[in-house]
Amino acid sequence: MNKKNVWTTYNRTQLKECDKFADNYKKFLDNSKTEREAVDTIVNEIEDEGYVELSKLINSNTKLKKGDKVYSVLMNKTIIMFKIGSEPLEKGLNILGAHIDSPRLDVKQNPLYEDNGIAYLDTHYYGGIKKYQFVTIPLALHGVVVKKDGTTVILNVGEDEDDPVFFISDILIHLASDQMGKKASNVIEGEALDLVIGNRPFVVEGKEKSEEKENEKNSKLTEGEQYAVKAEKEEKAETGKLSGAVRRGIVALLYDLYGIEEEDFLSAELEIVPAGKSRDAGFDRSMILGYGHDDRVCAYPSARALVEAGDLKRTGCCILVDKEEIGSVGATGMASRFFENTVAELIALTNKSYDDLKLRRCLANSCMLSSDVSAAFDPNFASVFEKKNSAFLGFGPVFNKYNGSRGKYSSNDANAEYIAAVRKVYDDAGVLFQTAELGKVDAGGGGTIAYILAEYGMNVIDSGVAVLNMHSPCEVISKADLYESLRGYIAFLENMDFCNE
Repeated sequence: MNKKNVWTTYNRTQLKECDKFADNYKKFLDNSKTEREAVDTIVNEIEDEGYVELSKLINSNTKLKKGDKVYSVLMNKTIIMFKIGSEPLEKGLNILGAHIDSPRLDVKQNPLYEDNGIAYLDTHYYGGIKKYQFVTIPLALHGVVVKKDGTTVILNVGEDEDDPVFFISDILIHLASDQMGKKASNVIEGEALDLVIGNRPFVVEGKEKSEEKENEKNSKLTEGEQYAVKAEKEEKAETGKLSGAVRRGIVALLYDLYGIEEEDFLSAELEIVPAGKSRDAGFDRSMILGYGHDDRVCAYPSARALVEAGDLKRTGCCILVDKEEIGSVGATGMASRFFENTVAELIALTNKSYDDLKLRRCLANSCMLSSDVSAAFDPNFASVFEKKNSAFLGFGPVFNKYNGSRGKYSSNDANAEYIAAVRKVYDDAGVLFQTAELGKVDAGGGGTIAYILAEYGMNVIDSGVAVLNMHSPCEVISKADLYESLRGYIAFLENMDFCNE
């Protein structure tokens, strides 16, 4: 079957719309390097479009009607959006689902230490990464620190031009003969991915002879320096030694800049991500290079599709979840009951009373595009792809009938009737698409959230954007694929009307 390059089908108006949407997406990508940031950015956008938080409607017992726009957020990391259609909810939803977490490094709970005059934060990598790709590049620190009094301190360091950046060191090539002989998986060990955060010792002038002069000297110190001096005395009294002057300097700075004490790391969620903005790639600016395309390149057009879709027959839904990269586990992952509970609340607000049977029918009759990225064919590594069943940059969104690994293990496998219905919706709307598998049968594989929603008996197929350099600090997508995905998602929300026979 011949595939058609999307770029060859666009007129000048469509090219301008494609570029405009790509620019908006880059802003989203730059402002959403963590799940929390992604949720905040989306909430700000959709509230301007008239979306109302579900909890407010529950508290006021407001009954929902056609055209109402609702959203619900869980733990600031997962969001579900709805646009109410004309049909009863038990007829099913048209669902767009994606995830907003990306591979990265996480700061451990007891992270701060010093070794030979260099201060570090100890880390644990999150999701599937090639560890050697995260060394010697500028890194930024994003996240929150929650203090015992409930105060939340938001950190975002390394993105502004005036910000410092951080890094992970690597051995120089002149001394790397042993390292160069290792397997790629062992070139950099997980425990060596520690973030360099400082090198200047904390220095306080020598001790004064009288207590009065000592107190006068200390009163001239910053609050952070005073905190570090106090911590130094307590540490010396308890252990008989000190852990390092550079480390104490970092402790003082964190206190002065953010009001953070070292123990506050215990209740922090800090993520280390590549620093800097996404960029147009190629002389023709046809691509976008940046961190986090997997899976925010599907999340953003999914959310925008629900906002931009017209009147809907079936209620439209957009689910953007956390934890997909580590198995969709936990309260904010797709395997939690958050989605089911939220739909139950929706049914209660559209009926005189809650009806569990209507919930079950709603879930079973729903149709979903599990919008996750697919591997783009890379001519430099053609040996791991099966070309007839590969995705290509610029050929539109990708449908993966099944995923999983080696023998379709842990896979959702969409049925033929549903695929035919999806094909018709896309063809009728003039949306180009392609089909693919994730590499050769024995080369590897991957999973999405599709199988979790399929457990309700609904129809689900994976549909996403092809990505080069997947799971690296700098992933690449085609602007045409991004824009064509938006068009396809809108068509799906407006026109999909399919139920199990």
